[in-house]
Amino acid sequence: MRPAAAVPALALAVALAVAACGGEADSAVDQGVGRPGDTPAHGDTFIEALTGNISGLIPNVLTDSASFEVGSLIYSGLVTRDRDLNLVGELAESWKFSRDCLDLTLTLRRNARWHDGRPFTAADVIFTYETMINPKTPTAYREDFKAVESVVAPDPYTVHVRYRQPYAKALQSWGIWMLPRHLLEPYVREGKLREAPQNRTSPVGTGAYRFREWKPGEKVVLVANPDYFEGQPYISRVVYRIIPSQATIFLELKAKGVDAAGLTALQFKRQTEYPAFRKAYHKYEYPANAYTYLGFNLKDPRFADRRVRQAIAHAIDKQELIDGVLLGLGRDATGPYKPGTWAHNPNVKRYPHDMAKARALLAEAGWKANDDGVLVDTHGQRFAFELLTNQGNDERKKVAEIVQASLKDLGIHVDIRVIEWASFLKEYIKKRRFDAIILGWGIGLDPDQYEIWHSSKTGPDELNHISYANPEVDALLEQGRRSCRQAERKTYYDRLQAILAEDQPIVFLYFRDALPVVSSRVRGIVPAPNGIRYNFNEWYVPKHLQRYTAG
Repeated sequence: MRPAAAVPALALAVALAVAACGGEADSAVDQGVGRPGDTPAHGDTFIEALTGNISGLIPNVLTDSASFEVGSLIYSGLVTRDRDLNLVGELAESWKFSRDCLDLTLTLRRNARWHDGRPFTAADVIFTYETMINPKTPTAYREDFKAVESVVAPDPYTVHVRYRQPYAKALQSWGIWMLPRHLLEPYVREGKLREAPQNRTSPVGTGAYRFREWKPGEKVVLVANPDYFEGQPYISRVVYRIIPSQATIFLELKAKGVDAAGLTALQFKRQTEYPAFRKAYHKYEYPANAYTYLGFNLKDPRFADRRVRQAIAHAIDKQELIDGVLLGLGRDATGPYKPGTWAHNPNVKRYPHDMAKARALLAEAGWKANDDGVLVDTHGQRFAFELLTNQGNDERKKVAEIVQASLKDLGIHVDIRVIEWASFLKEYIKKRRFDAIILGWGIGLDPDQYEIWHSSKTGPDELNHISYANPEVDALLEQGRRSCRQAERKTYYDRLQAILAEDQPIVFLYFRDALPVVSSRVRGIVPAPNGIRYNFNEWYVPKHLQRYTAG
């Protein structure tokens, strides 16, 4: 999944609803669109903060948002999303479906080249497809391509895709990052794509930026691609600084050590309303396409009983989270679809804050308070578990603390553990070594969530981290991705949400607002339904405001 506007499969694209983009300035001109007399100019360095280290440089075999953020500038897909969330060509200049929706023909650009100068052709598309379906490839995004019956290339710039049956995501699935056949074929054949040099030191894509260097835990540096098929981007150099603390990032913003970052709600509302900050940065606010959740390891006997999960949902006051952690800059989540989008079902079971109901459900499940008010099972074992979340995200840590306090009132003891991001993913999430987690999912433009909820996707390199399995959910996910009719798909997804709300495999907490800030010297930013990063290649710094020389 790519995060934000670039996820090909799911969790990391943007929701269908038009996100109302607001900001702190008085006009579009004030927010970085441009001023009279400004002239787009090449040059300067744009420095951005990432709270987590990237885990590699071939995003097709990765799952973390930091890697997707970097990878989305290095690689391209055949299609992408424009400012209004419409599918548009990227490496494909046009496409055509057959009347029965089984055949898709894509015509490729003739001016796209890999960063090493080799031409991009249909052979690379076929190679990428074969890589994604290869059982030796450790990818979470295989399912989109298992729906394909065949891919052939009548000529170097035409690709014909045949589907076994109509597939709702047929076109958008080709937003996957294209991979260079001439460099990666041996590694794919041997099942060692993650060990390829291109994943650590020398990635080669067709994107707007070329790789320069990666110092793990410190920074990733990219430079503008002068041969980019849409024209060389204006900003000459992009540096991602790895700063695993939102508090430290904020200090760097105030010191002008970074040019862009996402703010916490507290920073956005209470710590940036002074003239110097407003002069140095433009603030943006719009509904994010991601939700925060409390997830359970469903292989743990304590969480296997649905009544226990429902009780925990009743014990958590979501409005307290929204008001106390987000300062009101968010909305209640009842499932994995954002309110206001066509797939969202508002008529599902809810869990209002009700401690009496929570205690009753726990008692039904065999958990009762002893004389000290501690919950114990029929063998006298107390209810205690460890709650993990990632380092550098103060918001999630605060959520964990509120959950801890709420469950303490029930007699459940919770220990919070905060772990460095890369280690969290590799040693705990991938290996399923957790009791419970506070994490978030990005949501895609298409409501298909097969990769997250289907019972076949519980492997170490896949996304059903909590090991959820429900046969009816499996069937609904399969039916939803096979239909080409939105009304029919909505029926399936409405039922999916009803089951998830009843089962509570995770406690859906909230959808937060995105709160980015960008240096006021940057021009070309146009807030739109797709957020602000969709046209990053068009951002520029006027010559008189440039502070850095590329190198």
